[in-house]
Order: sequence, then C-alpha cells, then structure tokens
Amino acid sequence: MNRPRSVLGVAVGVWLATSHFRPALDEEQDRVAACTAARDNLEGLAQEQGRALGELTLAANERHSRAEQAVSKAKTSAGIDYAAANRLQQERTGGDQCAAAASIIDKELGL
Repeated sequence: MNRPRSVLGVAVGVWLATSHFRPALDEEQDRVAACTAARDNLEGLAQEQGRALGELTLAANERHSRAEQAVSKAKTSAGIDYAAANRLQQERTGGDQCAAAASIIDKELGL
C-alpha cells in the first residue's frame, strides 16, 4: 500500500510543479519565438543591404570608369584645340610666342 501513495504523491507533485512553472515556460517560449523572428528579420535585412551595397559599388565603379574615359577624351580634344589655338595665335602675331602670350593676356583683361 505504500507504493500507491508514493506514486500518487509523485503524480500530485508533478502536477503542482507543472501548473506552477507552465506559465513561466510558456512566457519563455514566446520570448524565444520573438527573438528568433527578430533575428531572422535582421538577417534578411542584412542580406538585402549587402546586395544593395554590392550594386552601389558596381554602379560607382562603372561611373568612375565612364568619368575617366570622358576626362581622357576631353584632354585629347582640349589638347588638339589648344594646339590649334596656339598655332592661330602665333600666326596672327608673326610666330612670336611672347607677342602671342601678351595678346592673349590683353584680350582676357579687356585691354
């Protein structure tokens, strides 16, 4: 007869412990679920930001490359125009570089 009482006592003890700790366990499970959802959300956002940063980097590199090409073309074009302008100015001043420079400076100053 002693055994059924001890089994009954254990069963009542388990029932009491379960009813006492169940709300705390449920609350912790809810917190774990919320933390897991937040972590997954942040992980998704981090991946999205990583993709966006990669795309921005590629776009910046492409713009940089196009800008370098444009500068190179502009330098080439400006060099040709500058040489032609120098020739014209020297022709007008009889080939004297000092007279050409003086003429350009006077023109810029409005003299």
